[in-house]
Amino acid sequence: MNIKPMLVRFQSAVGRDDLVEQMILLPGNKSSVSPTTKSDNSLTFVVGYNGSPSSHTALDITLLMAHQTSLATNKQVSVKIVYVIDNEGNSKLKHFTSNYTFSSNSCKFSTASVLKSVTPELAKPKIQALAMSEGQTTTKSRPVPTTCSRTSIFEKADQILWQARYLVEEWGDNFIAHLRIGSVAEELTRVVESEAADLLFLGCHSAKHSLVQKLGSKFPCPVLGIPDSIKASC
Repeated sequence: MNIKPMLVRFQSAVGRDDLVEQMILLPGNKSSVSPTTKSDNSLTFVVGYNGSPSSHTALDITLLMAHQTSLATNKQVSVKIVYVIDNEGNSKLKHFTSNYTFSSNSCKFSTASVLKSVTPELAKPKIQALAMSEGQTTTKSRPVPTTCSRTSIFEKADQILWQARYLVEEWGDNFIAHLRIGSVAEELTRVVESEAADLLFLGCHSAKHSLVQKLGSKFPCPVLGIPDSIKASC
């Protein structure tokens, strides 16, 4: 996929002319892409999301780019969110299966379902407002409901995925998210490969970021980030 026309459209929309090279953190290694049966008329954008202001900005930009690309190319563009629970040094998570997928079309969105195999009884999920502090807001600021579970790690995952869901639904798109457990770089790579993704968008501001370095030069698709000039305040 040639991502430069997409980046040019984006920078034009925000009234800039200096963002293209700044946003490309990794160019992507075409030779490492496995053959896929995905339609030539469809594109898949993956966003690494962790609930931070930068990941909010990354998701907003990705949704805008997906909308622009769909209009300009008549291709179907899907945006998929990935949240990785880093299990490094956390023995409590070593036995959990790594892959869970959630959809707005599913009646079982709550991550509490992840625990059923090891927790016999779960508190019934309830909706509550998650008040976002001023430092956590982006261009779309609103209270975000969240479901609660008895395990704090998965309660946090619920909060983060509900935040992402509401951002996506404001664009009118279907919500599809992957909850992964493991090394962040390794799990992002697995999702990108399994989805035959055309690009990965991260809330990183530099190719020198440790996560970008771990993904490496052989990463199968281009990796985009947020230029310092438009990054969210932390």
